[in-house]
Amino acid sequence: MISVVINPGPGEAKEVAMPDITRPDGAIIHYETFGRGHPLLLLAPGGVNSEIAFWERSRINPIKEFAGEFMVIGMDQRHAGKSWSAPPTFSYDLTAADQVAVLDALGVARAHVWGGCIGVAYVLRLIKEAPGRIGAAVGQDPVGLDHTNSPATFQAMFAPTLDLAKREGTAAVVRSVLGDPMFVVNNAGGPFARRIKEDAAFRAQIEALSATDYVALVQSFAAAIWPNSPPFFTVSEEWLSDCPAPLLIMPGSDAFHPTGIAHMICKTAPRARCLDVDCRSDAKLAASIQVVRQFLKQYATA
Repeated sequence: MISVVINPGPGEAKEVAMPDITRPDGAIIHYETFGRGHPLLLLAPGGVNSEIAFWERSRINPIKEFAGEFMVIGMDQRHAGKSWSAPPTFSYDLTAADQVAVLDALGVARAHVWGGCIGVAYVLRLIKEAPGRIGAAVGQDPVGLDHTNSPATFQAMFAPTLDLAKREGTAAVVRSVLGDPMFVVNNAGGPFARRIKEDAAFRAQIEALSATDYVALVQSFAAAIWPNSPPFFTVSEEWLSDCPAPLLIMPGSDAFHPTGIAHMICKTAPRARCLDVDCRSDAKLAASIQVVRQFLKQYATA
């Protein structure tokens, strides 16, 4: 374990622990803890790049806002950030097990959880798989499928790497990765970009694949991370209607994060509440942060 001190704001130095855990399939999952108090697990936005650093892009950064009151636990999901060593497959069974394993490694029996974007899909699945481990959940910009989008909306981000492999082979994919390994910025690098960059042996394996085999591998990954499972990707409406955890939802407003999906969560889950779609506007931001703070504290006390 490595310990450092960060300074997220004037006079707000925080101790940060940065350990890793190794999963049964060989994936190394990286997580970091910030501050002390009731545990708050973060499941970051960013799709394939669901990693701690993406909270810095969030209108509300829970590490900065809440590490003075909670033990905030950030983690890089498999394939993202420093958790790049995962095998080139994907399943929500594996990611939920990774998340529980992080809580186990910290000796946390029960935590709050906060997810953004794909992180809300992770949150719902985690509550389903381990309901006794989650006290309350915050979801910002939930992803989902409704009349405003389609599976193609999400699958489109994988088209550049598939097209590049078909045209120029997997060596071209590798060259693209070495230019920029951040998939959400450089879709041509593909979903395994971080491992291609960091792991020379894996890089050689990808280069040795035929375009056909690489395309099949990426298509399988894409179908697993964004399955044709409306409306919430990872849980059914039937399960959500019995969701045991209280939920506080901040709606999104684009094709990946339809406002209607947030409202559907709040209509379906028995203990859910939606904030306004503009809750993170300049005029409402401070009040919204306080609402979230009160929500987290209420259920930490409970």
